[in-house]
Amino acid sequence: MIQQYYMPSKILMGEDCVQTNSEAFLKMGKKALIVTGEHSAKKNGSFDDIIKVLSSNGQTWALFDKIMSNPTIESVYEGAAIARSEQVDFIIAIGGGSPMDAAKAINLLACQDIPESELFRGQYTDEILPMVMVPTTAGTGSEVTPFAVLTDNRAQTKKSIASDILFAEIVILDAKYMDNLPKEITINTTIDALSHSIEGMLSLRANPITDSMALESIRRISKCFDSLKTGELTREQRFELLYASTLAGMVITNSRTTALHALGYPLTYFHNIDHGRANGLLLGEYLKYFGENWPERANEILSAMGFSKISDFIDLLDELFGEKEMLTDEQIEKYVSMASQSFNYKNSRVIPSKDDMIEILKTSLKKDK
Repeated sequence: MIQQYYMPSKILMGEDCVQTNSEAFLKMGKKALIVTGEHSAKKNGSFDDIIKVLSSNGQTWALFDKIMSNPTIESVYEGAAIARSEQVDFIIAIGGGSPMDAAKAINLLACQDIPESELFRGQYTDEILPMVMVPTTAGTGSEVTPFAVLTDNRAQTKKSIASDILFAEIVILDAKYMDNLPKEITINTTIDALSHSIEGMLSLRANPITDSMALESIRRISKCFDSLKTGELTREQRFELLYASTLAGMVITNSRTTALHALGYPLTYFHNIDHGRANGLLLGEYLKYFGENWPERANEILSAMGFSKISDFIDLLDELFGEKEMLTDEQIEKYVSMASQSFNYKNSRVIPSKDDMIEILKTSLKKDK
């Protein structure tokens, strides 16, 4: 099997790095489409920083701020129509995974005439606008991936657009935008990043480069476990999580995700459970399965987190997530059936059977009596 690593984005890191890299924005074009949600980018200061730099450069901008959590196919077609009508030269995404994923899809659809029936087929030309990604949460790693995950309401699940043309040209990492991130969001996004690195190491496509980045990401996240419990993190810790999340994104760019993500998608779609929480609710039992079937790799992951036993990791997740959602046997069987049809279900050195996945869900989540 050919092993490779690829990540073409330029990453700019540090406090106030938007302002100190204004020339990088100037090279992108004359007019930007800013893709974001309705509120958070304006509250955390990231939107103002971007606008100031564009204004000082003499660049203009249009705004599409209708991105909700788990963006839909319909929303990105709407954004693409605005990008075309405004005749923008480049795209700036500000926010968590939802605005960044949406921005990639908007960019693709603004440049190429793709009907919805062909959207996930992967048959695209090279036409694309340059993009800047400004993550304001530390979890998805979308800033450095060539994926755009969208909600398909017809299929009742999430689907991914994947193409190397979706890599951002510039990535901005400034932890100050996360200073006031609520505890629950911080936990959910952090465990999302952790699941990316763990899944990367369990992936069929894992290689020495992705393994080394995954282990570094896991170690950095693990240093913040105690602070995650209280929700009180310093700016330095916020950057550790942001950097770890970006590393994890670079991991799954090459390794892809595994059956854990396939199991988590129905929890998000049918129960409105945050994506990171959905992964986290299952992560302990998922790693336990690999501890029984690939113990060398599971122990390597546990050691990087500072644990000697899988039960200690499960206890941590229980403490972070609190009371769990409940599923019925019927729901569990339905979600496992859906997950088994996902592209990432078989992307592992050890492939869990349907019965294995049913057991992971049953053990992880309480059932109705």
